[in-house]
Amino acid sequence: MKTNIKKWFSMLLSICIVLCVQSAFGTVRLPRLISDGMVLQRDATVRIWGWADAGEIVTVKICGQSHADRTDQEGCWAVSLKAMEAGGPHEMTIEGDNQIVLKDILIGDVWVCSGQSNMELPMNRVSDRYPDIAAHASNPSIRQFMVPRRYDFNVVHEDVTEGRWQAVTPETIGSFTATGYFFAASLYEKYGVPIGLINSALGGSPAEAWLSEDALKAFPEHLETAIQFKDPAHVDSIIKDDQQREKEWYSRLDELDKGLAGGKMPWLDLDFDASAWATMEVPGYWADGDLGLVNGVVWFRKEFEVSPELAGKAAKLRLGCIVDADTAYINGTKVGTTGYQYPPRRYEVPANLLKAGKNVIVIRVINTTGRGGFVLEKPYEIRFAEKTIDLKGPWKYKLGATMEPLAGPVFIRWKPLGLYNAMIAPLINYRIKGVIWYQGESNTGRAKEYETLFPAVIANWREKWNQGDFPFLYVQLANFMQAKDQPSESGWAELRQAQLKTLAVPNTATAVTIDIGEWNDIHPLNKQEVGRRLALGAQKVAYDEDVVYSGPIYESMKIDGNRAVLSFSHVGGGLTVKGDSLKCFSIAGSDKKFVWAKAVIKGDQVVVWSDSVNEPVAVRYAWADNPEGANLYNAEGLPASPFSAE
Repeated sequence: MKTNIKKWFSMLLSICIVLCVQSAFGTVRLPRLISDGMVLQRDATVRIWGWADAGEIVTVKICGQSHADRTDQEGCWAVSLKAMEAGGPHEMTIEGDNQIVLKDILIGDVWVCSGQSNMELPMNRVSDRYPDIAAHASNPSIRQFMVPRRYDFNVVHEDVTEGRWQAVTPETIGSFTATGYFFAASLYEKYGVPIGLINSALGGSPAEAWLSEDALKAFPEHLETAIQFKDPAHVDSIIKDDQQREKEWYSRLDELDKGLAGGKMPWLDLDFDASAWATMEVPGYWADGDLGLVNGVVWFRKEFEVSPELAGKAAKLRLGCIVDADTAYINGTKVGTTGYQYPPRRYEVPANLLKAGKNVIVIRVINTTGRGGFVLEKPYEIRFAEKTIDLKGPWKYKLGATMEPLAGPVFIRWKPLGLYNAMIAPLINYRIKGVIWYQGESNTGRAKEYETLFPAVIANWREKWNQGDFPFLYVQLANFMQAKDQPSESGWAELRQAQLKTLAVPNTATAVTIDIGEWNDIHPLNKQEVGRRLALGAQKVAYDEDVVYSGPIYESMKIDGNRAVLSFSHVGGGLTVKGDSLKCFSIAGSDKKFVWAKAVIKGDQVVVWSDSVNEPVAVRYAWADNPEGANLYNAEGLPASPFSAE
């Protein structure tokens, strides 16, 4: 009897193995991009591809079309669909040894959204600025595919590891790229066709991370770096060292922190006497006060009053941005924590935590390097539906522990080649309308290189997609950091100049954003206007509309005595000034010492001069990290790009 059981079990196991092998190798498999809810490019030949058993015939049917292909020895197949008109939803059937039915397919325009954090920045980060959109957004014709954040230095990926197409709903809008969403919304309002966004961006990434290995040959230093990171042992060693260094730093910090006191955390007590603590104005930085430039952990404490009618109600705690990390407590209860400086602190205060009368908020701030504290001109408050309690002003503070600065990690994911292999290569068979790109902050120290590096990215992607010179629209860096009262050199201005020069590449357009940034935030919230300006560029470059899509762009300079006469393209309805007089023009003689200049509009030209410069040779406009007050526009309300003219 036992022998028969073993025999039947052996037969059953063999059948299962055969079925598993057939399932693994004989079943048609699709890339994740080709899935339910996808948006296919209208009015163009579209490639549908995948994998199956070698020699298997695969048939694809949609919209009355039927195309078949036999897989090659590697099990790859592909068919080309004839151009289809915008619309849907449609179904697609893929048949081989098995059958797959894809549903809810739209035909429209597909855009890749790439770059670094300002493209990656999701709608939930700007929800306070656009609360109605965050709460009520709904458009089944605008969809996003989120490409997983991955890198690989050795393998050119054929597919992504996960992801699916999602339409805009109140539940999904928070994950959409904010720039991409507003771009899509503007195009949808204009043309009424479905818009698909392939979100393939990664915060902090430099341009070279998005280049393929063959394209990196033009940049030997970056290619050498990529080759170094092909060694798994090298990568593992760096990761291990980074993790160990960080673990030891934070462990030592917790050991030294007087505010933790072996886990008892006495400074959280509602009745703790903090009268002997020093006082500091919040927002602000403790380096500007008696504490000086120290790193480690500093505790902040503030008492505030809550009226009886507000007591017990849920609220929202807004703590602007904090450098670097924080944990916030109200009445001894933890309400939120953030591990790095950039995200806005938006914490929920649960019902029944706030009481009538005295309440206490305590914030433990960890600063690893540089100036720690609370970013200026941000909200610091507790918001109720009926009222807001302002938390700005004097806070008590005490140093918990002093540490040596923590050296930052290597950020392997930003190294050359890695992002191309894992986040772009899997997309290149998918037909697109074009690319929108928001990147450059991580290259501001290498603006001269960016003059060739950024065009190389455009050329590289166009070559790989094999769709010709498809539209490539990009955002010029916004205004950022403290404004300066005198003309000076600027890495951000130099990078903007490199971006300006990239307009020489065919079928490109740039959205100038020097008037919609924030001096205290590298991630400005006004992504709606960024998306609108990118969409204006698309109307011209991608849709061939006769539209004013750019602000004034410097074209040429003529010296007339002690005056420089500047000519511009894209003047639209005419050059205009926002305000009484033009600002942010500077001029220099042969010594290249720039001084502020006077400037006036004369028709479609700007005349620039200074009484202290008799023989000018160079003029700059809005040449600063934050060109506050730059006010040259065209009549359509689009700002002039910064420039340097010689």
